Amino acid sequence: MSKDPIKGDGWAVASVHDLGEGPGFRKVRAPLGVTAFGVNAVVIPPGYTTPRHFHDRQQELYLVLEGEIEFEFGDGQTQTLGRGGIARVDPSTHRRLRNTSDSAEAMYFCVGGDGGYVGRDGHALD
Repeated sequence: MSKDPIKGDGWAVASVHDLGEGPGFRKVRAPLGVTAFGVNAVVIPPGYTTPRHFHDRQQELYLVLEGEIEFEFGDGQTQTLGRGGIARVDPSTHRRLRNTSDSAEAMYFCVGGDGGYVGRDGHALD
């Protein structure tokens, strides 16, 4: 059962497990009010391979949250990443993902954006 994010003045919190059930996309951007980049969590069923895709502009960063996922890139290379594994993929690079397990779901978190790095703009508070 989905639970709504908790929101305050300038912040929001949730669990990816509360943003949906079963395989597929767990939309993160809209429920949490993210406006600076795209972001989703995705649950992949056992043995499932996603369709190949690429983007016009957005670079993506993937973080494996659960399971083991094989990334296949347009140059024919594959990399298998487990929990905590990260992959950066440029927009025009073809990619597809495969859950290597025949019995357990895998989950990854994906952040995509276009526009560049902001730099260090944090300020310490006393």
